Amino acid sequence: MEARPNEILLEATHVQHTYTTDSGEDLTVLRDVNLSVHAGEVVSIMGASGSGKSTLLHILGALDRPTSGTVRFKDTSIHTLSAAHQAHFRARELGFVFQFHHLLPEFTALENVAMPALLLGKPLSAVTDRASKLLAQFGLSERSDHRPAALSGGERQRVAMARALMNAPALILADEPTGNLDRPQAEALHDEITRLKTASGQSFVIVTHNESLAARSDRVFMLQDGLLVPG
Repeated sequence: MEARPNEILLEATHVQHTYTTDSGEDLTVLRDVNLSVHAGEVVSIMGASGSGKSTLLHILGALDRPTSGTVRFKDTSIHTLSAAHQAHFRARELGFVFQFHHLLPEFTALENVAMPALLLGKPLSAVTDRASKLLAQFGLSERSDHRPAALSGGERQRVAMARALMNAPALILADEPTGNLDRPQAEALHDEITRLKTASGQSFVIVTHNESLAARSDRVFMLQDGLLVPG
């Protein structure tokens, strides 16, 4: 079901996360995190390295479990789902973009973009058209048959963004998406995020150190001492 503008897509309530270090010490990185993300908005989360930003993003995306607290996506408490249902939820509702693009090296750009649909059991022949259109949207039509090793860093990250959009997710979670890009490449990706938000109401939660990217967001938060505070 398509989200309505301003509908709360995702809501984290009193999320805490503690893990045990190699030395056996318990370390709490998230103490009491509360966050609501609405349809059609871009939210950026900033903070020092090691503050727990990536941990929070993984919890929001059901890639990790909180020690306590809840995360609801629309009407579903995502951490009460079975592992199989969580995997299906991630494939259908979320797109992921990471600092290291995580493209599969043995597959072409087009095949990498199509991968989320293939994981849902769709044949490549049925999704090639959409994957091709997404590559064209990112100016990569002529690179569709190239494998990641033959692409520049900026091209690989644009392929990763196209892949995140493959299943038309309600929300994209991005972890330092411009961290390995030079300034022109980063600005081009910032432009594309803004365009997607404006043109199609795409929602984003972005973990970033990039102040230029954060400045384009609807809301910015800082993760400090395990708490989210307005930036």
